Amino acid sequence: MTSGWNSRRLTILAVGTALVMTGCDSSGDDAAPSGVPSPSPTIAPDVPTGYDPCTDIPQSVLDSENLRGKDKQDSNASGGVKWRGCGWVQTDGYAPAITTTNITVDMVRDKKFADTREYAINGRRAISTRQVEEHPDAVCTINVEMKGGSLEFFLSNPPSNRKTGQLDTCALAKTLAEKVVATMPSSA
Repeated sequence: MTSGWNSRRLTILAVGTALVMTGCDSSGDDAAPSGVPSPSPTIAPDVPTGYDPCTDIPQSVLDSENLRGKDKQDSNASGGVKWRGCGWVQTDGYAPAITTTNITVDMVRDKKFADTREYAINGRRAISTRQVEEHPDAVCTINVEMKGGSLEFFLSNPPSNRKTGQLDTCALAKTLAEKVVATMPSSA
């Protein structure tokens, strides 16, 4: 279990760094003169407020997905990217981390990850991607729009999981996201 969460943290840090680096340009002789700021993506200084996945997801939602063993999943990446939230596990099934992040839906879209799909969840823009190249079928990330960032669902579902391993990871993530997002206040 611990190594899975450590792998997730490394993946998150790599993705966060890649997202922040989107605005950097090393174009050699055509670079901006010294003292002139180069363009960079606008990122909120902190994660969105108004919904804390560790305390605001109703127990009934967690029970409906048989999620247990809440574990804090806070992390930071270079460039000010942040995640704040918790992870759970489903015995012999998938393991989600649900975090607020200052990464926006548009930032995710701009990275053009594999199997990118956009849709709405409870009236909010959402995007699902397969960001882990080594295990594209076993990991899915969904970001759902919030003011100043997004609510991120990072779902790990290795094929060896007896309950869910043969199910589509992004379909599982979307079902979970639909249940959770329905509990968010419209002000978040």
